[in-house]
Amino acid sequence: MCSVSSSWRLVLLALSTFCIALSRAVRGQEPLKIVEEGRGYNPGEPIPVSCLNRTIDTGEHITDASGQLQYIPFPVCNETGRPLELHFGIEADLNCTIDFVSDEFFHLLEFYIHNDAPLSCRIPSRPLPPSVLEREYRVSDESTQEGALGTQSTLYTPLVVALSGTLQLSHLHVGNSVNLLVHAAPKSVAKGTVDAATAYSVASHSRNTKITIGDPLPLSFSVRWYPSTTLPPGWSGYGGHIYTSTLLYCLLSAGASAAVCVAYFRGVDLPRRLKRYTTERMNGGGRFGGGGGGGYGLPFANGRGVGAGSSYGLGGYGYGGGGGTTGKRD
Repeated sequence: MCSVSSSWRLVLLALSTFCIALSRAVRGQEPLKIVEEGRGYNPGEPIPVSCLNRTIDTGEHITDASGQLQYIPFPVCNETGRPLELHFGIEADLNCTIDFVSDEFFHLLEFYIHNDAPLSCRIPSRPLPPSVLEREYRVSDESTQEGALGTQSTLYTPLVVALSGTLQLSHLHVGNSVNLLVHAAPKSVAKGTVDAATAYSVASHSRNTKITIGDPLPLSFSVRWYPSTTLPPGWSGYGGHIYTSTLLYCLLSAGASAAVCVAYFRGVDLPRRLKRYTTERMNGGGRFGGGGGGGYGLPFANGRGVGAGSSYGLGGYGYGGGGGTTGKRD
């Protein structure tokens, strides 16, 4: 019994030693860490949106001390208290209300709407390493924000937001209904990877909001995902073609009409005709029988005949032309 207990203790000691050694090896191996950092997105995993930092004087992009392009997080949304985020593979209508349009942001909106400078944003193609992800949301002070630099642009997918609207002397009309399309790479190629993205205002003449300095800017994003870089066909024209729905409607209408006709004939018209036919058979009489109906004039060999108005049978008969008198034919 003691030998069995000793054997189990040795096995447990060996397993614990192996696990400790394996954990140290995993922590010490850099390639394993790279593989973990290079994984794809899981469904629903958040994707941060950052945009190119621009100057309000000319709309030119801002660079850091080393001359690299600087990106800052998208403005904070009132609904979430965080900058705009997408979620991998999740189609939804996202509302992002920017609480206060500052003087600087108002002038940048003028550049964006007039197409003097695009609202150039980007999203990580794969989950970012923790060190880079931390810089996506880091705020150094009230006026300047640090973002990931342009040297790491290979980690990102461009997302250009084409805002439309109308410029006025004292205010702006911003098309705040935005379609946002994201293409994921096919699973067989790179599972959980963002391959392309774009966004644009729709119906900006009718679906817009008036903005002045100090106003909130409500943005509505309609997010749609596609599992490859190929867009599915969506245009079928304005008419003049036979559609499946039209053909199905015609077939159903024809079937319903035929069913109504058959039901009316078998339930109403056919019984009515049978009843009328039976009544005529019972009350109409035959050729030689019946009550007082007219008969046929039948000639006899002796020159006598049945008058036109008499019947030969139950109703009696007469000779001659008129009704029950006997006459002699000259």
